Amino acid sequence: MEKTIHQGRNVKRYREMLGIKQETLAAEMGEDWNQRKISLIEQKEIIEDNILMKVSNVLKIPVEVIKNFDEDTAINILSNSFTSNDQSTLNVINHNCTFNPIDKIVELYEALVQSEREKVALLQNLLDKNK
Repeated sequence: MEKTIHQGRNVKRYREMLGIKQETLAAEMGEDWNQRKISLIEQKEIIEDNILMKVSNVLKIPVEVIKNFDEDTAINILSNSFTSNDQSTLNVINHNCTFNPIDKIVELYEALVQSEREKVALLQNLLDKNK
């Protein structure tokens, strides 16, 4: 039986890793988006390509990462690499990697920092308005 990847859970997983709330993602997606629509997207196993592209642009994560991340496979690969002394297991991890994982971690961290800067700017604007 072929296991399908739950794209909505992957969106939620990456959104949370970036420290972005559903409301913030909805605001970045556009006027016709709200927290409830983001919640519904995160419950979908398969997300329409146009919506997935928009989400990936806002989160600054490649569409392929959202489409292809499978938690069970990642856990199996990681658990095998920790329980085996065989060096070939480590090669499995990067076998099909088409990007430098360190670059992606830096990219995600930079997106997180940028998100925090935006939050600070919004809070500063609110404080300035209340003065």
